[in-house]
Amino acid sequence: MCLGSHSDDIEIGCGGTILRLAEQYPDCTFYWVVFSAAGVRAAEARCAALRFTSSAHLAGPVLKTFPDGFLPFAGSEVKAAFEELKKEISPDLIFTHNRKDAHQDHRLVAELTWNTFRNHLILEYEIPKYDGDLGRPSFFVPLQPETYQDKVRFIMDAFPSQHSKHWFQPETFLSLMRLRGMECNSPTGYAEAFYCRKMVL
Repeated sequence: MCLGSHSDDIEIGCGGTILRLAEQYPDCTFYWVVFSAAGVRAAEARCAALRFTSSAHLAGPVLKTFPDGFLPFAGSEVKAAFEELKKEISPDLIFTHNRKDAHQDHRLVAELTWNTFRNHLILEYEIPKYDGDLGRPSFFVPLQPETYQDKVRFIMDAFPSQHSKHWFQPETFLSLMRLRGMECNSPTGYAEAFYCRKMVL
């Protein structure tokens, strides 16, 4: 299950890993949930979800319309949405935001993920931003060249509404994957990284 506060969070945070999982596990189903996706951002979210998976492997996307930047102030409603998810699915793996993310919406989704899914493998992804909140992740997924290149291309193609933002550039996404690839000694030099706070072996 892939959880994102906003359209493009999932793709930026774990798009390469999703592409790799879709290739390695062709019978895998991706449950895709975005909590703030309205108007053009909803259309972009649908397009991106299909690009990163396929119609045969995608459940959803489930697109909520909570106001961007105000998720903590709609906390009870967001919590109720999580409770509905818990009734519908018990996923093998959950991708969500990092609990120490500087964005308030991201933090809430991360907290409610752990509050709702207590017996699951949860990987917290990272998103670069002006706040400079990158940390020291401990879980790495090396990516092949075609995978990390597809990730960046799909992001740029699927989210034209974000192109005016100075940070929303291929170099931003590639540089973070290159840094994480160096840290985990990826054979290709590129990887995505996650925060894994609990794992049962």
